[in-house]
Amino acid sequence: MEKLKTPVLTGKEGEEFDLHVAAAWTKNHRERRPEDPHSHFFGKEILEKILNQEGCVGLRFYYGHTHPASEPKSEKHLIIVGAKSDGTDMVHTAKNKPLSRLELKAVAPADDVIGQQAMPCPGSPGCPKSI
Repeated sequence: MEKLKTPVLTGKEGEEFDLHVAAAWTKNHRERRPEDPHSHFFGKEILEKILNQEGCVGLRFYYGHTHPASEPKSEKHLIIVGAKSDGTDMVHTAKNKPLSRLELKAVAPADDVIGQQAMPCPGSPGCPKSI
């Protein structure tokens, strides 16, 4: 019987990307979803705070909305959390049991750093028209 390998993140995932391909892809996004933000700005301070957590090897990005799907008006947000080498998110790592949403809200700021964008683009200073 083949033993399953435990996924391992090294912190070396991702790669540098060609500017021309990046420009084409971001243009495609803007044309397909003109109503969506086309970028998000995160300051160095929150990124370093997340990356400097013990055991953090990278970042994971999630989309979120301020209101449930049943409500017509909602803002889209990008949420970032640290990730450990085993691939798990760094949320409520001080506890070994899943937490309710209320418990997570109470404990996450003390245990782990979770960030969200404060500067969506378009709408923020210096927002580029395209990449």
